[in-house]
Amino acid sequence: MTTNGHPGVLALVGGAEWGDQCTFDSGLLEASGGTEVLVLPTAAAYEHPDRAVATAARHFEDLGGRVRGLMVLGRTDAEDPEMAAVVRAARFVYLGGGSPLHLRSVLKDSKVWQALEEAWHDGAVVAGSSAGAMALCDPMIDPRGGALTLGLGLIEQVAVLPHANTWSPEKAHRTFSLAAGGLRIAAIDEQTALIRDPDGAWRTDGLGNVRLFVDGQAADLDALDV
Repeated sequence: MTTNGHPGVLALVGGAEWGDQCTFDSGLLEASGGTEVLVLPTAAAYEHPDRAVATAARHFEDLGGRVRGLMVLGRTDAEDPEMAAVVRAARFVYLGGGSPLHLRSVLKDSKVWQALEEAWHDGAVVAGSSAGAMALCDPMIDPRGGALTLGLGLIEQVAVLPHANTWSPEKAHRTFSLAAGGLRIAAIDEQTALIRDPDGAWRTDGLGNVRLFVDGQAADLDALDV
């Protein structure tokens, strides 16, 4: 990885992205220093990715921004040098919701993923919602049953449980019971963000709550600084 700067803002969103209560998006746009948001609807490859981009476009237009959709939908796209160059040059990259397993399989160890990592480490804003937030971390929670699996690892030893206000108690219990060895789990409500600022400090913003668990026990956000 070749970078010259410091990591930018990172936002892990609990789902229902680009909704009216996602008030934190204006701050993310400002932090990017620009007006363009590069949206990768990779996780929604089989769920009308064009609609996801259109939703994002309407949302950010109201905030004074503009959206560019980059259709990285399969592995071939993720290995495309031209698409990787677009990601590397972006100042605000947003991974939307859908299937975290598909998102991981498309981006893992790809040129586009390397470009995203380098852009973030050079100060670009990176946001992921639902599947996007899950896959940005390692380990990643498997949505099929709540077990832990491999993620992309932009943030390590943190797992995101999105849609926490609607997640079934059975899945949550399984996830927490498997979270050992100091693993931190962030349960994030919809239209709510867990945000890491460039200085490494974490905060929350948005409609709902963020609850942090370490080894299955409730903890403060300070535990993320470890």
